[in-house]
Amino acid sequence: MNIKPVRTKAGHRAALKQIDSLMNARANTPEGERLDVLVTLVEAYERKHFPMDMPDPVEAIKFAMEQRGLAVKDLESMIGPTNRIYEILNRKRPLTLKMIWRLHQGLGIPAECLIRPSDERQAA
Repeated sequence: MNIKPVRTKAGHRAALKQIDSLMNARANTPEGERLDVLVTLVEAYERKHFPMDMPDPVEAIKFAMEQRGLAVKDLESMIGPTNRIYEILNRKRPLTLKMIWRLHQGLGIPAECLIRPSDERQAA
């Protein structure tokens, strides 16, 4: 198979180029297996060199609402009355542990994201 670890920018670019040429490879074929190995190597390289930080909790809630077509009223079972939801979304009130748990369970937002302090600079 002759595949090397991805350790440099040039190696990363070369692996991406190979992945692009193998995108239509069928599973359980030599090309498909090569694609799987290359993708795994590229993912490991990108995880190390391009780490992604967790999003701001309020932005994560807004994103989940937008993706699911939810209204503020739909969050009442997770956060509480409408006025409290607006306080959370406008960064006037922090999330409680109970809210975090309910949002994690109800919307699938990672709890690690929700326990972070909200970025108050984004409020306006």
